[in-house]
Amino acid sequence: MSTLIDPTNPLPPGLETVILPRTHDIGGFEVRRALPAKERQMVGPFIFFDQMGPGEFLTGTGVDVRPHPHIGLSTVTYLFEGEILHRDSLGTELPIAPGDVNWMTAGQGIVHSERTATQRRAAPHRLSGIQSWVALPKPHEETAPAFVHHGAAQLPTLDAEGVKLRLVAGNAWGLASPVSTPMELFYADAVLAPGAQVPLPDQQEERGAYVFSGSVEVAGQVFDAGRMLVFRAGDRMSLKAGPLGARLLLLGGAVMDGPRYLFWNFVSSSRERIEQAKADWARDRFGTPVPGETEWIPLPEKKVVRAGEGSPTS
Repeated sequence: MSTLIDPTNPLPPGLETVILPRTHDIGGFEVRRALPAKERQMVGPFIFFDQMGPGEFLTGTGVDVRPHPHIGLSTVTYLFEGEILHRDSLGTELPIAPGDVNWMTAGQGIVHSERTATQRRAAPHRLSGIQSWVALPKPHEETAPAFVHHGAAQLPTLDAEGVKLRLVAGNAWGLASPVSTPMELFYADAVLAPGAQVPLPDQQEERGAYVFSGSVEVAGQVFDAGRMLVFRAGDRMSLKAGPLGARLLLLGGAVMDGPRYLFWNFVSSSRERIEQAKADWARDRFGTPVPGETEWIPLPEKKVVRAGEGSPTS
């Protein structure tokens, strides 16, 4: 079984690149960031993709991501284990459980925090999941902020031939998610039994698969957990689970309508809009406090990066 990418071994037909995530810390918890990467900034509208955990917290500890701002994107939180308490400047206060989806649209600006609730800290607990960011199309970048929660039972599923798939967002595999999006995309959680196969939707221009656990085979090559596979447009592709099975996040969509600038938690098609958001946060923290919160994350010392240029933000 392959555990390292061999630069002398060409990728199989249809596979464009393989991304090895970078590891960093948010709120006292280790995450692995697959997007943006030097190999690829976006897959469809997906511009950030973080694996959280799996990890265990001791009694009295938990995630503490203090209030911070976003513009120009939607954040998508999806858990496999544990629970996170979401609070935002719209007045939302809601925990998310495994299989649920939190879809928060920042648009012209929103502030939120992510923490472990007090009652969850009373005993050791585990947490793992994925948080991704979806860049908004230009006509929707300045839309009003919004927050939508869908429970696991509301998301459509497919269970056939060793594949258990939950469609988080979009339209694919004959399913349609209730999560409303302003752009074409698909996002799914798929658990494969050993040897089972799942096809990638072939109607989307950009497609990726993140191997969360186990391993998959693509045209005879094996790829272990912790890899983001990015596929060429148009090719019919399937992923086959290894001998221990696999859990995959399948994602993609239409090519974005132009490049995006990145700074910290801000995404925009306009560098000037990024600068305005920086000034707004430094001046009055968007003027919208998060109920139940008294802290915030100050504006960091970073540079604005254009997608596809230089190093991605962290």
